[in-house]
Amino acid sequence: MAKLFPDDYIESTYVIDFRALYSEGYRALLFDVDNTLVPHNAPADERAKAFFSYVKGLGYKCMFLSNNKEPRVKTFCEAVGGDGYIYKAGKPKAAGYLEACRRLDVAPEHTLFVGDQILTDIWGANNAGIRSVLVKPVKKWHEEPQIVLKRFLEAAILLGYRIYTADGRHVKKVPLKKEGENLQ
Repeated sequence: MAKLFPDDYIESTYVIDFRALYSEGYRALLFDVDNTLVPHNAPADERAKAFFSYVKGLGYKCMFLSNNKEPRVKTFCEAVGGDGYIYKAGKPKAAGYLEACRRLDVAPEHTLFVGDQILTDIWGANNAGIRSVLVKPVKKWHEEPQIVLKRFLEAAILLGYRIYTADGRHVKKVPLKKEGENLQ
């Protein structure tokens, strides 16, 4: 069951202190796209573009790992200046995550994955030995029917996660930006 639990569960991708993570030795960031960075099937917005400009400026290599089709993932990657993408990634299998690390030439232990779904994103990152961060969906319930159905099962898993992490021993907290701090 622990393979389904994220290392941390936070409000949003945009509240993580990526500068602090860089100082901890992280060099690659892997992201799901839909409902992790923008609403499901939405184009890259100005916030996402500014965010990737910022993390790339810190020195990160960034890649997108999605079970979606290539046009969706490619368009998003190009719009934000990502270093690559893997579409139809087969999450939660570890292969796509490890391929992303290979392409970026960064070891899994120096890689962070951020996603909004437990049964694909988090389980897959954990299978690959990559630190996993679960974020709340950007726009919950405005998704494909199979994803909405998975959200109900994930709610039960999150209850187990809250019990498992109640004492704080099983959480690898990501540093968060201070309130009001922007991307500089």
